[in-house]
Amino acid sequence: MVKKKKFQTVALFSSKINENTMKIASQIDEVLNSMGIEVLFTDSFSSQRIKKNKLYSNKYIIKKSDLLIAIGGDGTLLSSARIFGSNDLPILGVNLGNIGFLTDINPENLTSSLIDIINGNFIKDERFLLNALVNNQQKNNIALNEVVIHSGLVAQLIEYELFIDNEFVYRQKSDGLIISSPTGSTAYSMSAGGPIIHPSLNSINIVPMSPHSLNTRSLVIESTRRISIRLLSKKGAKLSLDSHNILPLKHEDEVTVLQDDSRLNLIHPVGHNFYDACRNKLNWSSVT
Repeated sequence: MVKKKKFQTVALFSSKINENTMKIASQIDEVLNSMGIEVLFTDSFSSQRIKKNKLYSNKYIIKKSDLLIAIGGDGTLLSSARIFGSNDLPILGVNLGNIGFLTDINPENLTSSLIDIINGNFIKDERFLLNALVNNQQKNNIALNEVVIHSGLVAQLIEYELFIDNEFVYRQKSDGLIISSPTGSTAYSMSAGGPIIHPSLNSINIVPMSPHSLNTRSLVIESTRRISIRLLSKKGAKLSLDSHNILPLKHEDEVTVLQDDSRLNLIHPVGHNFYDACRNKLNWSSVT
């Protein structure tokens, strides 16, 4: 548990603005203002009736805020991680989604959890991000959960070669390939049959999607390794980052996936536990 001086400036973000989002945002604004905390709204709220002197650009938010609160589901937190978390802004998630592995404050506990966290009672959880380079172009394609190469079509295989630290691993056909961080191991990777990996481990999970082979399995490697995928399919493919940003790939393009230099700092209420989250979100049997 980390005890530190309370946050002084807090920003609010959501990728899906609706009545429920605004209700929670207003509650957070009221609670924090009563504690003397300055509240800033990202421009994701620009369509709402927010005072202009409280709406700020992402660049300003990154520079001036001590904490960002992401309101929504895990998709919202993934977006905030790529935009703000990769720039060293800690993130706290308020869960309005269905699963919420990353956004772990429920609306019914919002006020009490906020007061505790602002007063310095919280758990700091550091996660690494992935960076995908296409043909070694130095453009940041950041993902928190996973980088996925796929055909972009239903029931169409792609063919590729996989290398780790320039060593040939295999050539195969499948619906695609998932390169997942431990954070993403409870997301798309798990749905494709990959293992659940504790988020404290420095590892990367490589999971083929419906491979055309009876012997292909997931492969877990150190996160410091360099993963390269050379696309052999003449029709090309797609590169997906956390199921959000999608880039086209051509025949013989090479995608390199690395552990990014930046880190995401998640803020959790005291008592947060990964195994509790697994039991609650994945319907594991609980202790009676």
